[in-house]
Amino acid sequence: MTSYLIVGNGIAGTTAAEAIRNHDPNARITITSEEETPFYYRIRLNDFIGGDLKQEKLIAKNEQWYRDLNIDLRTSTRIMAIDHDARLAITDLEEKIPYHKLLLATGSRSFLPPIIGTGLAGVFTLRTIADAGAIVKYAENSERVIIIGGGLLGLETGAALLKRGKKVSVIEFAPRLLPRQLDNRGAARLQAIMEEMGFTFYLNSISKEIVGSDQGITEVILEGGQSIAGQMVIISAGVRANLDLARGLGLTCNKGIVVDDCMESNVPDIFAAGDVAEHRETIYGIWASAMEQGKVAGINMTDGEAFYDGTTMSNLLKVAGINLATAGNIDPEGRYEAKIFSSDNVYKKLVIDDNRIIGCIMLGDTKNFSTVNKYIRDKEEVGDLKRELL
Repeated sequence: MTSYLIVGNGIAGTTAAEAIRNHDPNARITITSEEETPFYYRIRLNDFIGGDLKQEKLIAKNEQWYRDLNIDLRTSTRIMAIDHDARLAITDLEEKIPYHKLLLATGSRSFLPPIIGTGLAGVFTLRTIADAGAIVKYAENSERVIIIGGGLLGLETGAALLKRGKKVSVIEFAPRLLPRQLDNRGAARLQAIMEEMGFTFYLNSISKEIVGSDQGITEVILEGGQSIAGQMVIISAGVRANLDLARGLGLTCNKGIVVDDCMESNVPDIFAAGDVAEHRETIYGIWASAMEQGKVAGINMTDGEAFYDGTTMSNLLKVAGINLATAGNIDPEGRYEAKIFSSDNVYKKLVIDDNRIIGCIMLGDTKNFSTVNKYIRDKEEVGDLKRELL
């Protein structure tokens, strides 16, 4: 009987466990997680913060699911060290977990920029269900919230807290919102819509210091000296892969664990998937890619054959209730041909190269996004359909 150890209980680890069970009915599968909760919808944490979803509804796989698949789930368990030669993992309680094959699906952690005061009471990051619960509780006695970071997560968290009646200010060092998903025109349109909702934005701004005491926050000081009042701060400045175990194992790492198309590292029988994995110099950081990587890893761990060929970088989501879809190269520099439709509440752009769509932005109206995304993925010539797809 082959024993499999999966470190990490997110979408990559859970999908891998399911794939292993499907291909090896007699396998011994152990999943460890530092969190108390079984697998949950991390992408819906802001729905919980905004009061649209109860905490129990976040759970994606309950304990019965693990029992049905005969998976040994160990929550509140941290792997402190791994001896791959002996095929043993050591937990924080000094338990030894034997394995034959290992999957590191340890995900990522929130990045804290070098800002004075990040350790004060009232300063939060959002990565786990426990983080979300702490934010909801602290917000009960806070009128003004400051979000440091104008990316997707920061804007979604701000929108969730607006629903709770909070006044929300967003500090973003870039000259526009969502710099990875929107060009200048799209970002300006989104900003105008969100300002009407009640957001206040400080763009091209760098946070220097969070001011307060053990009793709470009073303000954030920008590098230019401007002061922004608030009682709580949420830092949403990106993530970094959790590489502690990987480095201890001698795995090749750049920004993530370097893996091949089978999701295997440079060390035989050690695989990686999800936010911790770097495939062809890319860490995708999106749900769809983590799911596919987990499936490929699980199949190959059972000596099956599956290959990961990358994922088209696309997002179909709501930002503060506003439909937004992006895919491929959004070409903020304007280097390629572009077809654009714009109105008060809609901004749509197709990026064209050699009669092929290589990227798109759809803000406020995502109709035809699946068709456009297929053209991008399949690299098909678009012909005279450019205008119709907008």
